[in-house]
Amino acid sequence: MFSWFKSNPTKKLERQHAQKLEQAMHAQRNGNIRGYSQLTYEADEIYKKIKELEKAQNI
Repeated sequence: MFSWFKSNPTKKLERQHAQKLEQAMHAQRNGNIRGYSQLTYEADEIYKKIKELEKAQNI
């Protein structure tokens, strides 16, 4: 009945993923390749969590 009050955890992770990718883009443009690598790795880990949650919700 009150399911629309529940927050969707994937939306928060998707927002974090987009932020990490944007930070990585700026790091790459500024020549910070190590920072770019670290941020893209973190974005990839967040993406994996998103896919796990989506898979668990579809079962």
